[in-house]
Amino acid sequence: MRKSLYIKFVISYLILAFIGFFAVSMFGSSMVHNHLDSVYSTSLYQEATNIAQNQASKYYREQASLESVAQNLETLSKYQNVEIWLISKKGEILLNTASDSDDNKLTVIEDFNPGHSNGTYYQTGTFFNMFSTEHLSVMVPVTSQLNIQGYVAIHLPESVILNQQNQIMNIIYSLILIILLIMLCILLVFSFMVYQPLRKIIAGADAFASGNLKYNIPVHTNDEMGTLAVTLNYMSDELDKVNEYQRKFVANVSHDFRSPLTSIKGYTEAILDGTIPVEIQDKYLNIVVYETDRLYKLTESLLTLNDIDEKGRMLDFCDFDINAVVKSTAATFEGTCRKKRISIELVLTGQTLYVNADMGKIQQVLYNLIDNAIKFSSAESTIKIETSLKHETIFVSVKDSGCGIPKDSLNKIWDRFYKIDSSRGKDRKGTGLGLSIVKEIIRSHNQHINVISTEGVGTEFIFTLARTEEGNRPA
Repeated sequence: MRKSLYIKFVISYLILAFIGFFAVSMFGSSMVHNHLDSVYSTSLYQEATNIAQNQASKYYREQASLESVAQNLETLSKYQNVEIWLISKKGEILLNTASDSDDNKLTVIEDFNPGHSNGTYYQTGTFFNMFSTEHLSVMVPVTSQLNIQGYVAIHLPESVILNQQNQIMNIIYSLILIILLIMLCILLVFSFMVYQPLRKIIAGADAFASGNLKYNIPVHTNDEMGTLAVTLNYMSDELDKVNEYQRKFVANVSHDFRSPLTSIKGYTEAILDGTIPVEIQDKYLNIVVYETDRLYKLTESLLTLNDIDEKGRMLDFCDFDINAVVKSTAATFEGTCRKKRISIELVLTGQTLYVNADMGKIQQVLYNLIDNAIKFSSAESTIKIETSLKHETIFVSVKDSGCGIPKDSLNKIWDRFYKIDSSRGKDRKGTGLGLSIVKEIIRSHNQHINVISTEGVGTEFIFTLARTEEGNRPA
């Protein structure tokens, strides 16, 4: 199967070569022969007409002797390799340049019929059985005073025509052979430039289909084959990344689900079998509730990410006041901030600042960023939330003065389930999906989010939104 395409090209080449030689052999020779007959007959007819009007007419008008006419015609016949005859009306050969003239013994053509020409001015044959081999013959009447006095006939052996025909056919066969050799070279070039890369691409596709996504197709040309190989290699790399991500995703989900489930199962069994006394069961039931809440948040985060992945950018856009949303979202953390002795400072541009976005999703972005800032902030610190307008773009900043993010983790914090080591403390248990959700929401709005962080100083997240005029907002 893999060699069928190449075999088809080879078979097509052989069939084409055979048909070419067969067609030339069958029809080429006949066409060349007919063409040469036409060319030679036209030339001989013109020559015969010239002789009839000049040399032969002088003889019949008694202006020249037969000997003098014969001398002139013999030179012409030798030059053109033909026989020239002067024939009387009765079929007597008065002059033949191929033999000596004898007035006392004239050769008579039996059954001489000048009108028998098959409708053409030339004929191919033995000329009334006067030749043992075929000749091309033309015959022109000699007229004097509107009467036919005789005929001029010129005969060319067919062997001359056949010899020239063979020379032409040899040239044609040589040209066909050269063309076939060129086609063979093209076939070899095709094999090298198309078929071999195609085989490598097929081998790569088979490797990808069998699950070997690490395979790299070794085609590096600058044509369509090279582009296809690069595309397939890129596809395999992306699929490999997806598979790796799925493996990590499953491992991370399993890990994050296993820990709370183990706690819930262990404490529940201990309560049921009486290992934990009744008087302290409330403590462990609170732990079970806490772990259940962790599972609930993790499930909600996964559903949110799945919803964003499926719906893409199909968001519920509307015009709203981002300052009002910042205020309402920050207010939800009042109890948490009071407990941790953290204050939130709002630096908002103008009384109102309208943006065009999905308000629910932007509230979730602010909630996740503020929640993150609180987790990583120490007591007696301040979280600063700021909105600003630059070049018709709204910038929203959430800045804390916490522990900061290590440089080697800055590019990884957007990965799903990624947690830096400092986040695994007692009060910093999370799903590792918050920033992934933030990134996907901002990206779905065709906007940008950046992070600036210094260890021991703090972290600032800044994202953009599209501004809209207050007058354009719905009533």
